[in-house]
Amino acid sequence: MTSPTSSDPPLLLATGLGFDRNDETIFGPLDFHVEAGEAVLVHGSNGSGKTTLLRVLAGLLTAARGTILIRGEAATPERVASTCALLGHLLGHKGELSASENLQFACGLFGQRPDTDIDSALAMVGLAGFEDAPARQFSAGQRKRLALARLLLVPAPLWLLDEPYANLDLPGIDLVNRLIATHLSRGGAALVTSHGAYATGAVRTRTLELDAAHA
Repeated sequence: MTSPTSSDPPLLLATGLGFDRNDETIFGPLDFHVEAGEAVLVHGSNGSGKTTLLRVLAGLLTAARGTILIRGEAATPERVASTCALLGHLLGHKGELSASENLQFACGLFGQRPDTDIDSALAMVGLAGFEDAPARQFSAGQRKRLALARLLLVPAPLWLLDEPYANLDLPGIDLVNRLIATHLSRGGAALVTSHGAYATGAVRTRTLELDAAHA
């Protein structure tokens, strides 16, 4: 992994970031950054805006105030799409498409890493042999694993992971941690929300507290 130097801008920098709904502040103002090679854990009580924050960073919602920079430049829709990959509560699979077809569709939209392929990604998340199975037949845990395979394929360096451990058993939770660690070791980064335990291992980890923004 190539560590950022003092002159490198962070992968993502948010300044004074806030979001309102119906004239009520959901979160903010927030000042934080995410460097290549680290995970930032987003902590906060229910309703503090964890999911909303990730959706703002992914470009699905518009911030009420503040700025977002990606590698020192304004976070245009094009830069967000090429930099950020969101794994949210809605996984975005087409039920009538097979696992492979869902991943082909994602790669057509967002591109594909040159060092992996669909069959390899499915095998890495424990879905080898399910390449041709329709996504509608998958269990909740298998659907989450299919979403993880999508993360492995698209070239986005910043993973926005909203409750990535939900619907996974203990081996699945370990899988998520290993995938994050590998992603970070290759110069990627992750912003993670979770109500459960997060095994950081040897990865660089910081915490972003949303409740403090309301204090």
